[in-house]
Amino acid sequence: MSSFRTSKKIQIVIVGGGAGGLELAARLGAKYGRKSHDIILLERNQTHVWKPLLHEVAAGTLDANMDETGYRGHAHRWGYRFFFGNLSAIDRDAREIVVAPLTDVDGSEITGEHRIRYDYLVLAVGSVSNDFGTPGVREHCIFLDARSQADLFRQKLLNQCLRVSRAWQADPQTDAHVDVAIVGGGATGVELAAELCSAADGLRHYGLEAFDDERIRVTLLEAGSRILPALPEKLAEAAHEELEGLGIRVLTGTAVTHVTEQGMTTGDGEFIAADLQVWAAGVKAADMLSNIGGLETNRGNQLLVRPTLQTTLDDRIYALGDCCSYTPEGEERPIPPRAQAAHQMASTVRRNLIRQMEERPLEDFIYKDHGSLVSLSRFSTVGSLMGNLVGGRMALEGRLARLVYISLYRMHLIAIHGWLKGLAMIAMGHANRVIRPRLKLH
Repeated sequence: MSSFRTSKKIQIVIVGGGAGGLELAARLGAKYGRKSHDIILLERNQTHVWKPLLHEVAAGTLDANMDETGYRGHAHRWGYRFFFGNLSAIDRDAREIVVAPLTDVDGSEITGEHRIRYDYLVLAVGSVSNDFGTPGVREHCIFLDARSQADLFRQKLLNQCLRVSRAWQADPQTDAHVDVAIVGGGATGVELAAELCSAADGLRHYGLEAFDDERIRVTLLEAGSRILPALPEKLAEAAHEELEGLGIRVLTGTAVTHVTEQGMTTGDGEFIAADLQVWAAGVKAADMLSNIGGLETNRGNQLLVRPTLQTTLDDRIYALGDCCSYTPEGEERPIPPRAQAAHQMASTVRRNLIRQMEERPLEDFIYKDHGSLVSLSRFSTVGSLMGNLVGGRMALEGRLARLVYISLYRMHLIAIHGWLKGLAMIAMGHANRVIRPRLKLH
């Protein structure tokens, strides 16, 4: 096993290049550069795509090639270093992380297992889908945890649409359809369902003449009593009605007990046939975090952190975003796994790293819930905003909600790219929507 070491520079290693990790690497790199500090980002992907947009990538309504950020170029711009690889272990005694061997597509080894030392370590590895042990889910469902999975869904969707189109051309009386079952009535499941309707409406304009929006049938299943539990009940009901108006079958109070290649069985015994099955019913931290480095974790593999976002057993290791669990004093539930939480945590970790290196008292993390917004593609947007700006909670629907929803992604671009490049990318996004096709069909 090789060991990667540098000079006596203070070495800060960030594992995970999602919304929080990438922003933290950029901010620390911009502050310190490479003179007295060495900021390293370890990430298992080569490029970054904002996770809340993966449902659009899956449906083909967003071309991720136009919106992704390459880590190597970003690292050069912001003064940190990017390492491509997977975390496999933490050696707290040696203050080193162990990086798993990196293999090529043919299975040959590119780099062997090696170590990277740290003075301070930040874990920001995000979350993965939670199948709750339901039989058949891992084998037959697609998750939307990463761009590769979204790309896989899109390709399978297009292939099935082509089969149905050809069947229709051969026999106009055929009952061929593309049946999609989505488990989970949270933001991801609801947004994907609506986005599929938007994509279906445009397919006939891009080579599938014998195809229309009625050829895709979507079923959304939610085990709870209603969809979108994070939103006020009135807004959730409005979203429910909107989805049914689009022709989506919405089943609440319906748990899935078994999944096969042909479809899924519900708790009341109904079998729902499906060509494509998506599982978006919940999230958990990756299994590899369970007791990693002897650190404390909960049943969902999340790292337990103190108010300063330091892990409970090690002052030099921080955790932020979906992979950590923090319940503020006086609250019954931990901070929810949302992009806004990861963004706020990244800011607190940055300030606390600076304070710790300067031997100043650390500050506690204070979560400010700015509300939730859910996009129903081009059809509608619903949500609620919270905070001093609106004097509490304000329900939003329609164009205003859509404008606020879009602004969240713009804020993310500015956070990781800075104002100049961020605004330029926003302008390019507007231009691409005019000059590029509505759907990505390859």
